[in-house]
Amino acid sequence: MLRLPDHWVWDSWYAQDDNGRWHAFFLRASRALLDPHRRHRRASIGHAVSTDLRSWQLGADALVPADAPAWDDLATWTGCTVRGPDQRWYLFYTGVGRAEDGLVQRIGLAVSDDLVTWHRHGDAPLLEADPTWYELLDRDMWYEQAWRDPWVFPDPDGDGWHMLVTARANRGPADARGVVGHATSPDLVNWTVRPPLSTPAGFGHLEVPQVAVVDGQPLLLFCTNAFARALGHRRRPAGRPTAPVRAPPGPRRRRLVPHRLRRARRRRVRRGTQRSRSGPLRPHRRPGRPAAGSRR
Repeated sequence: MLRLPDHWVWDSWYAQDDNGRWHAFFLRASRALLDPHRRHRRASIGHAVSTDLRSWQLGADALVPADAPAWDDLATWTGCTVRGPDQRWYLFYTGVGRAEDGLVQRIGLAVSDDLVTWHRHGDAPLLEADPTWYELLDRDMWYEQAWRDPWVFPDPDGDGWHMLVTARANRGPADARGVVGHATSPDLVNWTVRPPLSTPAGFGHLEVPQVAVVDGQPLLLFCTNAFARALGHRRRPAGRPTAPVRAPPGPRRRRLVPHRLRRARRRRVRRGTQRSRSGPLRPHRRPGRPAAGSRR
């Protein structure tokens, strides 16, 4: 496994190149900060390579905060990596800027030909929360504007691409607005924000959503804290999600089957990877050969 004695490491995702090598992308921040809570405001996206998912060779960071002033000049957070039809690699990531003191999250894109050298796609965010459905920054309601953790996968019927996002609805109790945000694209570059795939169900936020297909069954997974801080108070333990998703009882990392993804049943999501919220890096493996591709 990958351990960095001088850095905190968390939130990782993986992609496999044409030579069979695995590329790990992860958040990292120097332990010289002393306080681990400070790491989120200093995070960059690290990169390491392995042939066996056990021994890792550390490389240069894949992405660091942009030069100021920029929308992502404070920190770069969790994302995903997918390969496009043009055989280039697309790294979708979360960015926060100094102008809003890191409180407004947006989605950005970097592109690479080799999974090593990455170039930002333009100077503007790729995708921002749409107030038609999603909560914007309101310190009286929540401590940040949630729009992070993009997870991109191809439409099972070949109709473009889907993106899942950690988001909050613009209605309901302040400590229970967490939803799975949704966007679609025909080409991985031009995106349209859609209504959320879930309704508020007692969660402050639903983090790092991702899709997996197991035995022909599409599953939507997310992470959450049972006790998230809202407005300086501890909220009640989160309840079970409700329609439009079905959620069997289980631990904090719940399995959801959204109605809008049922058509993916019996089809595999092609060339995706799984994300991990903890460090050091311990890659998740689905039954059978892991697929290459892409998910704070």
